[in-house]
Amino acid sequence: MKSEKKPYPQKRITTALLLAAGTGSRLLPLSKKSPKCLTLVNETSILERLIKSLNQNRFKRLVVVTGHLEERIRNFLETRAGNLTIEYVFSPLYKTTNNIYSLWMARNIINEPFLLIESDLVFDPSLLSEMLYPDRIAIAKMKPWLNGSTVTINASNTINAFHSDAVNGSGGIRYKTVNIYSLSVSSWHLVIEKLNQFILDGRVNDYYEKVFRQLVIEKSLSFEAVFFDHKPWYEIDTAEDLAFAERLFPSKVRLPFGNLVTNYRKKTDRPVSKKVFIGSLYAHS
Repeated sequence: MKSEKKPYPQKRITTALLLAAGTGSRLLPLSKKSPKCLTLVNETSILERLIKSLNQNRFKRLVVVTGHLEERIRNFLETRAGNLTIEYVFSPLYKTTNNIYSLWMARNIINEPFLLIESDLVFDPSLLSEMLYPDRIAIAKMKPWLNGSTVTINASNTINAFHSDAVNGSGGIRYKTVNIYSLSVSSWHLVIEKLNQFILDGRVNDYYEKVFRQLVIEKSLSFEAVFFDHKPWYEIDTAEDLAFAERLFPSKVRLPFGNLVTNYRKKTDRPVSKKVFIGSLYAHS
């Protein structure tokens, strides 16, 4: 049985949403005076790498959810946006909430297909090429030392379940989530409805994957899998992560690492027009 045709089957995504509100506590002391996304991987920050990737893939708009040291992110992007229009959403409760709240904060500023991405990822820009259309999820093959959220896929290469860990059960082969998603307008509206429920219930410290998981269980949300195994990518949470990311992404010379990243990638749990949106804790009906 063929899946229902999406409202934007051929519409290329040109908007990205970056969640960059967190304190980056696991990267202390580097994150004490600078947001995690401004951490240098060799000579180039995580955020600058992302901006270059978005420009290379012809994105036009970037919405950034900020919190910790948000003025530093703004100052950095003043002269580095390239062809991107940057808009900001400030999350005032960034110290006491998780990424589910950051995503919820963007509910009123985006009403088009978009790419959702975390601010601690470094990756080869070409990996985004298959993520430029709605309702896709970036995943990678599991390794024994990986943990955190995983997914299983069906014969049609779509996600049939989200899981909170990497343990294999009877549900099939587990794949690691890379924390890059694309969403259609219709999917985004469904996500907002579920986000509102979570926030109203006070579940501000959950991960937004729990929302995706519930919607997949209800069969109202479907993601096509995009594999990130053929080029380097890495999620930076700790100083150890940073050291290895610098080996994968050298300053001057790009080495043909190929699938080396899949053998060594570790765990994961997990000009400028400006607008600022400040929200309260509770969702509105």
